[in-house]
Amino acid sequence: MASSSSSSPPQPQPPPGSRPPPPFAPQNPTPTPASLPPSFSNMHISRAPPPFASPGGPPPGNGPVPPSSIRAPQAPPPGARPLPGSPPPPFAARPAAPIQQQQQQTPPPFGGPPAALASQPQRPTFGGPPQRAPPSGVSQPPPPFGGPPAAVSQAAAPFSGPPAAASQPPLFRGPPAAAAAPVQPAPIGGAPFSAAQPAPFGGPPGAVPQTAPSGGLRPPFGGLQQPQFGGPPQFGAARPGAQPPPFGAQAAPASQPPPFMGPPGGNAQAFAPPAWQGQARPGAVSGVMQQSMRMPGMPGGMPPNALGQGMPPVSTPTMPYSPHAGAQVATPSKIDPNQIPRPIAETSVIIFETRQGGQAAVPPPASSEFIVKDTGNCNPRLMRCTMNQIPCTGDLLTTSGMPLALLVQPFALPHPSEEPIQLVDFGEMGPIRCSRCKAYINAFMRFIDQGKHFICNLCGFSNDTPREYFCNLGPDGRRRDADDRPELCRGTVEFIATKEFLVRDPMPAVYFFLIDVSMNAVHTGATAAACSAIQQALTDLPEGPRTMVGIATFDSAIHFYSLKRAQQQPLMLIVPDVHDVYTPLQTDLILPISECRENLEQLLESIPNMFENNRVADSAFAAAMKACFLAMKSTGGKLLVFQSVLPSVGIGSLSAREAEGRSNISTGDKEAHKLLQPVDKTLKTMALEFAEYQVCVDVFLTSQSYVDIASISVVPNTTGGRVYYYYPFSALSDPAKLFNDLRWNISRPQGFEAVMRVRCSQGLQVQDYYGNFCKRVPTDIDLPAIDSDKTIMVTFKHDDKLQENSECGFQCALLYTTVFGQRRIRVINLSLPCTNMLSNLFRYADLETQFTYVVKQAANGIPSIPLSQVRDQVTSTCINILQSYRKYCASVSSSGQLILPEALKLLPLYTLALIKSIGLRNDGRLDDRSYWVSIVSSISVLLAVPLVFPRMIALHDLTSRDDDDSLIPNPLTLNSENIHDDGVYLLENGEDGFVYVGNSVNPITLEQIFGVSSLAGVSNQLVLEQFDNELSRKVNEVVNEIRRQRCSYLRLRLCKKGDPSGDFFRSLLVEDKAPGGLSYVEFLVHVHRQIQSKMT
Repeated sequence: MASSSSSSPPQPQPPPGSRPPPPFAPQNPTPTPASLPPSFSNMHISRAPPPFASPGGPPPGNGPVPPSSIRAPQAPPPGARPLPGSPPPPFAARPAAPIQQQQQQTPPPFGGPPAALASQPQRPTFGGPPQRAPPSGVSQPPPPFGGPPAAVSQAAAPFSGPPAAASQPPLFRGPPAAAAAPVQPAPIGGAPFSAAQPAPFGGPPGAVPQTAPSGGLRPPFGGLQQPQFGGPPQFGAARPGAQPPPFGAQAAPASQPPPFMGPPGGNAQAFAPPAWQGQARPGAVSGVMQQSMRMPGMPGGMPPNALGQGMPPVSTPTMPYSPHAGAQVATPSKIDPNQIPRPIAETSVIIFETRQGGQAAVPPPASSEFIVKDTGNCNPRLMRCTMNQIPCTGDLLTTSGMPLALLVQPFALPHPSEEPIQLVDFGEMGPIRCSRCKAYINAFMRFIDQGKHFICNLCGFSNDTPREYFCNLGPDGRRRDADDRPELCRGTVEFIATKEFLVRDPMPAVYFFLIDVSMNAVHTGATAAACSAIQQALTDLPEGPRTMVGIATFDSAIHFYSLKRAQQQPLMLIVPDVHDVYTPLQTDLILPISECRENLEQLLESIPNMFENNRVADSAFAAAMKACFLAMKSTGGKLLVFQSVLPSVGIGSLSAREAEGRSNISTGDKEAHKLLQPVDKTLKTMALEFAEYQVCVDVFLTSQSYVDIASISVVPNTTGGRVYYYYPFSALSDPAKLFNDLRWNISRPQGFEAVMRVRCSQGLQVQDYYGNFCKRVPTDIDLPAIDSDKTIMVTFKHDDKLQENSECGFQCALLYTTVFGQRRIRVINLSLPCTNMLSNLFRYADLETQFTYVVKQAANGIPSIPLSQVRDQVTSTCINILQSYRKYCASVSSSGQLILPEALKLLPLYTLALIKSIGLRNDGRLDDRSYWVSIVSSISVLLAVPLVFPRMIALHDLTSRDDDDSLIPNPLTLNSENIHDDGVYLLENGEDGFVYVGNSVNPITLEQIFGVSSLAGVSNQLVLEQFDNELSRKVNEVVNEIRRQRCSYLRLRLCKKGDPSGDFFRSLLVEDKAPGGLSYVEFLVHVHRQIQSKMT
């Protein structure tokens, strides 16, 4: 552990008084006031009170920053080092080259360095040290998610991905952009600011020569020899006449970029969600910001106004509707369907400074694309609040009807252009903390008495400043070194943990694979798919002596394998007792991967053959997990379980409840929701023990029948893992997804043996936590593992009044171990203004965060109350919020108008989508609903909205679009008016992609996309191939781009008109009227009537 005297390598300083020019001007157009053509006379826009009516004056925005507020780069203070979790600072660390210069350097896809600049030192983001050896006497910071600390000069390939063969074209290509393209916004994988930008996640490009590491240490997450996200080996029959690609990997001609799963041989760079950092489309120029990668069609159609608030001009949409006009629900002629609120595709990139002029700025919508400059408040990707002004009293919060909650995603992936989170080492002294509430030092703690004391921003206690930390105050009352110390000027920092934070030595990175080899698993191909996925994913495990692996298989007995190198072949050890399990050896079951890789690979190749004639149909799932846990108990680690059938023998065995569920639901049994609860407490008790010993369980369910996810999901949900669900499992299409899911699971940013606590200002208290964790004490949550996809929701309640015009502080502290065994504390701070004005709560409400809260609360209620009650609660939440606004804030008095607050105008549409979602609709399988609940428990704000309000695009006309347009076309509204019989459409929710094909599609179009002129007899489990034509290339580009955006390998399903699959597709069009469900217009009428009845 470096001492506090160490410092980072010196950074070039500009001449005194100079400031680096901003890389590009903040794109914050001033929107014109909403005006409507005469034809929309039905729709009245009522003006709300003028913006920023609060006494404190206008909150700061995101517009052009006055020169005085841009600080010149400072040398880091002793002990501060850039955390290798992000690229170097784009905003202050170096002057940006003019755009004309930058255009000459084309960065390759996957964020690697341009070939011309390959000699420059590259600091990969979750990777090892830079290529050049550091100057003597300068200690290198140990990366959190990257290579083990080493002074070895090496070309680090961050997050896997060696260069493929030099001739190999890169992946995920968009259409070539014209070199003279106008300055466009950057996608989250857009061109970086300057050509010297490092490669944050995905591996280096194929064209850049790389030297092998000199010194035996391989770069983390994949070495220089492995294929990057290459396709798994092939299962299934060959296509006549050609060498088939694996799992439908697209067999592209040599001139085409290789598609998602790559050609046979596994050399292709296939699906790599992390590669979105710095991933430029071919032909794009470095200085040109490309089309936004935000989720089109998600809310975010709120251009920042002149004050840069990221908020729209404060205008209130109103919808005239007269209750006296007859039976309006059937024909609501007064609401113009073309004028009702819908999401607007956002195309510009927002430069967001978290605080300006000493005040919190309102963050852009989670689904928009933004680049954050952390100036005191944290990056909103890491922590967002449901409202950006905090009510002073509990009564005001209750009146508003809105929730007060934080959504915390501590390892959220950064935008490639954002500064790194700084790593601070206080040496043996440890981080400075408030002696009363134990809050960590942060930018909102106030120093007084010439710096001798500091006042905690959360509890108000006055603390003595430690002698080693003393610094005089400047004329502005701030410490003179405040801008040099990350903990005093940044919203997020990471501290090196001292011995007081260690209960034991940091745990090694242990990965234990447990594979179902029962008869059904072997016959469906699930066992072979699991073995193949593990074998290829081994290269993505963090490299180094601390990475350990183990493997076991199970049917009605448990089979362990000793992988010691000394043995000629792995040794099988069988545990037949599945009621009182034990581990057959105390050692040799879990070994460093460097000692057993060959034996493990040999074993994985032979397991499908060893069990190919297995006639045992039973599965001892829980007993096998318990036996593996006993082997892992001394270390902790990740247990990855591949399960195919209902657990039927041994402890924790389950029975088929689905038949009972079907009859209950059809007879309207009020107790039907009990089938969505775990069958008993056995698995919960087991999961609590796993969590206590830091074992995280992920379950991959490759099933073709009911497996009781309600019971099984308890284990991953309690241990910080998740359920992956492949139903019905197809050996043709699902192995590719299984491999990519496993690969991302082990290679994404993550930490082990974590403890998290959220603190807040006096006047508020934490009410509850929601997510995938174990809670033993009221204040903390235990997370055996936490990763970049997991979000924790924290709710608050008032226990006193907050002072108006003061600020309310929130601090999340996460103590965790990196995959390379360093103990760290990530501290995330947010300070928001307090208000007594109800109108401010609505003006600064965060729609997507509030809606994510509603989705999580609904999922929480599904197992405990009837579905009809959950739907009623969701609807009444929406109605109560809108009624409060109508009653207390709206200036329009006409009772015939539905008045919506601008910030929440999409709330009714999203509420309707939630009511019609898989989780809340009456039809559907029990396992599908239980899976939906388990996904929602840890879902991020970014993915919660599309999960219930999917995105639909037309595929048949992609070739008619200009290549200058964004890669993904603007989404269509979710109603059947947009579905034509001669069209092909893709609807995706982040988990699944449904491809709908009309009855009258041109056979040539079918041939181009699917390779067949008729879809009769084609399986619904779609394998998308790439053919030698423009349309096929564009369809593949769109699908790959969506997979990259969602960090998920979309499972594709073919839906045909006239088929049950086509009916299912139409049921996802949430604006349409459905059996037992209202259309969007009807729902607005219903909401309006409910508000009117409450008002009278």
